[in-house]
Amino acid sequence: MSTLEGTTLGGRYRLEARIGTGGMSTVYRALDETLQRRVAIKLMNREVASDSDQLERFRREARAVAQLSHPNIVGVIDAGDDQDPTRARPYIVFEYVEGETLKDRIRREGRLPIPEAVAYSIEIARALGAAHARHIVHRDVKPQNVLIDHEGSAKVTDFGIARTLEEEGLTVDGRVLGTTDYVSPEQALGQRVTGQSDLYSLGIALYEMLTGEVPFKGENQVAVAMKHVREQLPDVRRARPEVSAALAAVLEGATAKRVEDRYANDGELIADLEDVLALETSRAGAATGEVTSVLRTLPASKRRRVPWLVRHRRAAAVLALVALLAAGGVAVWLATRAHPGTGKPPAHPSAGLHRVYPCNGCARGFNPLGSPPDEAPGAGQAIDGDSTTAWTTQHYYSSLLSLKGPHCAACSAATPAGTGLYVYTASAVVVRQLRIATDTPGFTASIYARVDPPPMKWPDAGWVRVAPSASIAASDTIGLATDGRSFRYFLVWITTLPPSTDHVDLNEVTLYG
Repeated sequence: MSTLEGTTLGGRYRLEARIGTGGMSTVYRALDETLQRRVAIKLMNREVASDSDQLERFRREARAVAQLSHPNIVGVIDAGDDQDPTRARPYIVFEYVEGETLKDRIRREGRLPIPEAVAYSIEIARALGAAHARHIVHRDVKPQNVLIDHEGSAKVTDFGIARTLEEEGLTVDGRVLGTTDYVSPEQALGQRVTGQSDLYSLGIALYEMLTGEVPFKGENQVAVAMKHVREQLPDVRRARPEVSAALAAVLEGATAKRVEDRYANDGELIADLEDVLALETSRAGAATGEVTSVLRTLPASKRRRVPWLVRHRRAAAVLALVALLAAGGVAVWLATRAHPGTGKPPAHPSAGLHRVYPCNGCARGFNPLGSPPDEAPGAGQAIDGDSTTAWTTQHYYSSLLSLKGPHCAACSAATPAGTGLYVYTASAVVVRQLRIATDTPGFTASIYARVDPPPMKWPDAGWVRVAPSASIAASDTIGLATDGRSFRYFLVWITTLPPSTDHVDLNEVTLYG
């Protein structure tokens, strides 16, 4: 391999140094002598160049990546074939990314800061979204295939085993392509691979960023692959307790074993990751590096969840200086002006009750009368212990919640149309009070409970109303008429909106027993 260094490909690209190697190809840093710029050259290894299947895979990568243009994907510049008969083989020319791989960073730092891990996941998910929009599945998403450039941005590379969804695969059923540390269950079983398979692999990479280790280890690659098929992902909060329930819920949704339980598409995952980034940045109280860059790209509604001081660090520094200079005078003024507040104190649970905690990430939107029937995105924010974050309903055109989605033919006065969110515990418990904190007070809601998992329909005989319809204050504790019975699922069923508001925020739903 080293003898190729110093040679020129295509009369243009002079190979300078080998920077990576694999079973099918070797990557070189090279100089584009025409444009006088650094590039990366992926050159097919001589020993596999005679294999027609491998040759087609390599050329398919060039065709696939050439279709993609995205700031988080390493771009392809050129492709060709080395015409020297002693080493005739194809090559692909990529932009040269100065930096390290995400795997290198994890090895060097161990567990990454939580906001940083989420920010990288957003960038990777956006890159995959661009590929999936062109019907291209990566099939080998892993930290080794993510480059971190000198500015800190993540760029996905190595679509070497990618293929389009319309294209027949070149593998035999049952053969696993990709690194089994991150392989999806369906890919491990040789089944059809889709964009959701890439999202599973991204979820595993996120787990590694958060914990410093891959979730499954075994004696060989097959043993690891079978663990992805058969074993539940280890609890990330056990390995790293400071991970929020909202982030744990996103990880659970990305790495569900069954495809139908997984995020349906990149957009759903990105939306929840953006919510979590705002939450985690707020909890951290600061943002640096790539976290700051990704925060700037969030929708305005999500950026507003991040404290102003974090979003505007320079202005905050100036204001802090001004505040220090004026602190003495302000303190004296406040002392002379102080008077008792008139705000209503928050409602608290009754004495003698203890808090009942839902299981990890156990909150779910419930909108059986509308579309979509599952308002799951962001539900974990209603139980994350942070009152600055919230789960938000859809936006409605009617205060009676009747113009979003189909009407309910079975609804009656006893079971009015509505929407809601339920939280659930690991096992049935006796709950006597439920506390709601909301930024949108004045909506009407009832509380229901049940023992078994709820179907996505309403009304359903399994739900038992344990608190009548009432207007909910900003901080409200509601007594539950459970008669000492144990329940597992507790539903806040919203039937009317607050005045002059088209949605409801549930900042926190807390159980006491």
